[in-house]
Amino acid sequence: MKYTLNDLRGKRVHFVGIGGAGMSGLARIMVRQSIQVTGSDMKDSSVLSGLSAIGAIVHAQHRSENVDGSDFLVFSTAIDSKNPEIMRAQELAIPMLSRAQALAILMSESRSVAVAGTHGKTTTSSMLAVAIQSCGEDPSFAIGGTLTASGSNAHMGTGEFFVAEADESDGSFVAYKPFGAIITNIEHDHVDYFATPADVVNAFIDFIATISPGGFLVYCADDHQANQLGKQTQDIATFSYGVDEGADLRLDHIELAPSGSQARVLWRGKALGEIHLNVPGHHNLLNAAAALTAGLALKLPASALLSGLSTFRGTGRRFELKGQVHGIRVIDDYGHHPTEIVATLSAARRYATDGRVLVIFQPHRYSRTKAFTSAFAESLDMADHTWVLEVYGASEKPIPGVSGQSISQLMQRGTFEPNFIAACEAVINYSKPGDVILTLGAGDVSSLAPIIVESLNKKYPEIEGE
Repeated sequence: MKYTLNDLRGKRVHFVGIGGAGMSGLARIMVRQSIQVTGSDMKDSSVLSGLSAIGAIVHAQHRSENVDGSDFLVFSTAIDSKNPEIMRAQELAIPMLSRAQALAILMSESRSVAVAGTHGKTTTSSMLAVAIQSCGEDPSFAIGGTLTASGSNAHMGTGEFFVAEADESDGSFVAYKPFGAIITNIEHDHVDYFATPADVVNAFIDFIATISPGGFLVYCADDHQANQLGKQTQDIATFSYGVDEGADLRLDHIELAPSGSQARVLWRGKALGEIHLNVPGHHNLLNAAAALTAGLALKLPASALLSGLSTFRGTGRRFELKGQVHGIRVIDDYGHHPTEIVATLSAARRYATDGRVLVIFQPHRYSRTKAFTSAFAESLDMADHTWVLEVYGASEKPIPGVSGQSISQLMQRGTFEPNFIAACEAVINYSKPGDVILTLGAGDVSSLAPIIVESLNKKYPEIEGE
């Protein structure tokens, strides 16, 4: 049976793993839709406290009885099938929805835009939401990261638009059936699910096929695979963006500064205006171009979209400044694929100007580490020095011979340091004014950035709060 939003209104929906970024966002939107929300996670957190404050009933433990009385259950694909709440829902014959299926239901009554791609989804989704807001609209959005301006990763708006980050990691993004879509790039990743690069491409082909008739596809002309699929797409409107001379929306006169960037925008050969960004990196100019192109496809005014992009202040864990002490800046970033690391370290090098770039990197998943060991080593050697932590396994079991050390051994400027505290002490003792310290990875390495800032404040107490 295909469920609608009306099927959920007034009912009780239970989330297994409600503390996750994607799940918590959906829970917030459902609360605003007059849906009774309950949920559980493995431990208490500020996310659970925030959900409780808006009316959700949350539990800091997975227990079968948490499910009793629920009309629907929403689960993340990261949840084990033997989870007691999953088993209880099956026992009670409670309809179960994947996170992607639940998001598809929430999107179904809006003109939705799903933002997909191996890299840049969160930032591009966030930029598009901010740009649409600048047009006087109130879009809904469900994004994998927190918008710096609003402090939220999800919002139930009053307008007709819905911006959703489309995660390809398990192929479930084919459930969304959006009005429009963006593909930022296509590269082999999530090797636990996609055995070959061709498998990834096929997943994106399936995703494009779900775009609504009369809808549109925005794709990056600079990315080989995205460009190929975009040019092959028929029956819907397609729009390309990039620095490529054949792009519908083309960037030129690019200027990259330490803390921002700008470029002239040409729309099919005619000057449209300029993009001015307060976030660094060439990759962010491309993300902004994607958001701008999608906004134009939605027939929103270019001037307002450009104005909105100029106000964008970033998202959580995407080159996020966590503090500055004694001239040492501490940045946290989610980059966990070699291509993302190259983009992040290129921006960090420009941001540091004459200072050094010092990195604490945590590999994410054993399968990804095994597949890209050499590429990780090569990309991380762009930094002046990197302390490599042990692999954050997520839901995976260790693979013999695969560790953080397998990366550091191939590096010219890398040290394996599996101890979090020792890594923090090492980077603090090594740092000096002008340096940039970067905590990098998709696991819990982000917890180290505040510790480093606090330790620097203790080391240089005379300038605390700089």
